[in-house]
Amino acid sequence: MSNLSARAYLAHFSMFSALSPLEMDRLVSATELVKTSRGAFIYLADEPSDFIAFLVKGSAKISVFTEDGRELIKSVLHPNSIFGELGLAGEATRSDFASAMNQEVWYLKVPLDIFRNLMQHNTDLTAAMIKQLGDRLRRAEKQCESLILKDVRTRIVEFLKENADSCGRQVGLEMMIKHGLTQQDIANLVGASRQTVAAILNELRKSNLIHFNRHTILIRDMDKLN
Repeated sequence: MSNLSARAYLAHFSMFSALSPLEMDRLVSATELVKTSRGAFIYLADEPSDFIAFLVKGSAKISVFTEDGRELIKSVLHPNSIFGELGLAGEATRSDFASAMNQEVWYLKVPLDIFRNLMQHNTDLTAAMIKQLGDRLRRAEKQCESLILKDVRTRIVEFLKENADSCGRQVGLEMMIKHGLTQQDIANLVGASRQTVAAILNELRKSNLIHFNRHTILIRDMDKLN
């Protein structure tokens, strides 16, 4: 990857605006651009937490396997997301795994020791990373509360709205979400069976609240989706 490409991709992440030219040069020289495809692992559980990833194209998911072998999706990531950062909080080996969800997924791979050294010398970068870790914790807490306190239909509706906010595109009065999720993926994310997810999505479609196919979900009216 050329230095010009690295700078262009890194510029999409606001935290790096805090770096001096020399710090940016060091970051660019250590950054690797990786291309992968649907189903490929970006990292696996129990591997060393030795790099941070910055998603620049496509979608990825962070998951764990339950004791009975089922996949539980913790989060779905879209471009400009940061993941694999728990090594900065003391994680020595990965507690989850990350995998690509589209046919073409690109991410920047930054060695943890390089990033940690930059943080030690740049308080603004440190503050931005602390905010990132705090946001991650709040999302995890919100997901746990949702699984405990809310019914499946509500969890699915919230999933649709959150994805519309993060990666949706306005089409007239409607909102289109392009995704790489199967109904089983959605089930793994909201803590339900695939059959239940299929039934609720079909009910929402019959009510003309959404339309969906294998690759997109169209929300007819965000205000009426509840």
